Amino acid sequence: MSISLQLDEEQSKQLEELARELGVDARELAKAAVNDLLTRPSDDFTRAAKFVLEKNRELYRRLS
Repeated sequence: MSISLQLDEEQSKQLEELARELGVDARELAKAAVNDLLTRPSDDFTRAAKFVLEKNRELYRRLS
């Protein structure tokens, strides 16, 4: 799939500068940023995981 993004001048400049600092192509940096966004755990999952860990903290402590 191909997606086209319209960045304003400042965003484009920042992307190019960061890509140059990291030694990567700006398109690859943008692709990596999108991939990071898509693979990040959802807030619901994070909240649920924290709740379970907190709820069972004492049990986990005793088991270790």
